[in-house]
Amino acid sequence: MAIFRVSFPILTAITFLLLSLQSSSGRKHFHKQKKSHEESGNYISQPPQLSPADPPTASDNFYNSSSEPCVFDVRSFGAAGDGSTDDTQAFRAAWKAACAAESGILLVPSDGDFMITSTIFSGPCKPGFVFQVDGVLMPPDGPDCWPASDSKHQWLVFYKLDGLTLRGEGTIEGNGEDWWNLPCKPHRGPDGTTLPGPCDSPALIRFFMSSNLTVKDLRIENSPQFHIKFDGCEGVHIEGIKINSPALSPNTDGIHIENTKSVSIYNSMIGNGDDCISIGTGCSNVDIENVTCGPSHGISIGSLGVHNSQACVSNISVKNAVIRNSDNGVRIKTWQGGMGSVTSISFENIIMENVRNCIIIDQYYCLTKQCMNQTSAVYVTDVSYMNIKGTYDVRSPPIHFACSDTVPCTNITMSEVELLPFDGELVDDPFCWNAYGSMETLTIPPISCLQEGEPQSVKENLRLVC
Repeated sequence: MAIFRVSFPILTAITFLLLSLQSSSGRKHFHKQKKSHEESGNYISQPPQLSPADPPTASDNFYNSSSEPCVFDVRSFGAAGDGSTDDTQAFRAAWKAACAAESGILLVPSDGDFMITSTIFSGPCKPGFVFQVDGVLMPPDGPDCWPASDSKHQWLVFYKLDGLTLRGEGTIEGNGEDWWNLPCKPHRGPDGTTLPGPCDSPALIRFFMSSNLTVKDLRIENSPQFHIKFDGCEGVHIEGIKINSPALSPNTDGIHIENTKSVSIYNSMIGNGDDCISIGTGCSNVDIENVTCGPSHGISIGSLGVHNSQACVSNISVKNAVIRNSDNGVRIKTWQGGMGSVTSISFENIIMENVRNCIIIDQYYCLTKQCMNQTSAVYVTDVSYMNIKGTYDVRSPPIHFACSDTVPCTNITMSEVELLPFDGELVDDPFCWNAYGSMETLTIPPISCLQEGEPQSVKENLRLVC
């Protein structure tokens, strides 16, 4: 039998090779843990001291190369969230980081109350950016706490953004009570007058020159002035929000849009001290559906044409709405002396509950009793009211069409309108002045003042259409 002798060096090499194979086999099921934000470089332990919330630059190392959402919790940038510490710088730093990351999420966590001062959050940002408010976000508490260097016209401003989503399960709290009690506000003086003094009050949230915006699921309350405002925007989707402030809080419009196109407002509840939704000049293709308003001043188009200005509003649809305990229902209001037109307006399937001025066109809108009569006016035409039913406050007639002496309202269509007194009996019949249109069905109460056909001046009015 042959005997193979193996030298010690060769035996040592073979043993090392076998051990290496065994060790490799034992590691093949190990999966390395994903890095945390701190390990991956998306976490900043000390937030940079930024004056504005500027958009990121190419030198900022915040970019997220993966397609997974990257969450930027404002606490990670130094926010205290104790309701009194100024967290503005932390929010600005978090904005800069989240804005630079594709599918970035700026998170306001649910376990804190975060106070920040007036801030402009600027774009452009990477696609898929979400500003998520799960906690409480609020401004300083009233005018006495407002920094002297900050604008008193606005608090949060979102500027030059495309595709931003503002959402969350939290609350944006406006701390508006001390602003409402300024002496210059309506009804602060004797007999409903105002008193001299500072009057500027900030809109709570403003979107300016932005596009493809989504606002959803938030609670927004107690704004010093307008709760949420869109100016110079296109492509706005609002859904599932709740806006709330007291019935006597002045100038606290729920949602205000102007110079904004392609807007949808769905499935929301708004109660406040002014217009539930107000639509200013330059708006078109606005779809409002399944909205509940009240208390409020109703859903308004206008006011339009102030200071002899031109106003253009078209293609507005309000459908399946409920308006309750409000000073107005669906309203179009214009100043004398204005120019332009309001066209293609539809109010359909609306329930009124104890509403004063359920249906109103007022072309003599004036905040004082000193407005002068003027000959020019915004032309109102192609307005339909379909299936509007419910109850009205008998202090005012339920239907009021006060159109310009020189520029009549035309093509007003009434169908299935049934409005009954909430309490008591009808005091005044429906009112019409220089209003033309047709009744496709009998109405309750009857409207005998709406003139049929078209006025002789209708061809001249058509040149006013924007």
